[in-house]
Amino acid sequence: MDKLLQFQQKVGAISKDSTNPYFKSKYFDINKLIEEVKPILNELELVLLQPLENINGKPALRTIIYDVNEGGCSVIIDFTTPLPENPDPQKMGSIITYYRRYSIQSLLFLQAEDDDGNSAAQAPKTIVKQEPRLAQKNLIASLLKKKMPEIKTPEDYKEACMRLTGYEILSANYDNIINSLK
Repeated sequence: MDKLLQFQQKVGAISKDSTNPYFKSKYFDINKLIEEVKPILNELELVLLQPLENINGKPALRTIIYDVNEGGCSVIIDFTTPLPENPDPQKMGSIITYYRRYSIQSLLFLQAEDDDGNSAAQAPKTIVKQEPRLAQKNLIASLLKKKMPEIKTPEDYKEACMRLTGYEILSANYDNIINSLK
């Protein structure tokens, strides 16, 4: 535990260098996170591994931190997180990356620079009345039309959405549909 304390004393807040265009928010991606933590882990002779595993036939991500020293190695942290299943390999890759990033951030008690929070605190408060669900629905229609220009009827949109994303066009699914189509 002493080495984890040393790690926390050495690592600062990690700056958010990537932008999510849909939510217009910033985040740090997995590569930025590894770039920031790996040199400090190496200096302290800590090894971080994140193998994929199965729990009762379902995907899971295991995060392990080893303390490597002259006498051998010992486990400091060993945590397994079940992952949501998704038959699409590209979407599953995104799920794995997301869980890897947040497992590291959580287990190492890392803080991110809160650019969004800082700007929100400094920005004047204005109330803007919007129809967010309508904007999302229009975006979905546009994305579907780009992928399948032959779409003409509402039934075509429903069928294309199910075929391309696996989701029915319902407001509760809008975020998932948009992320799948992007």
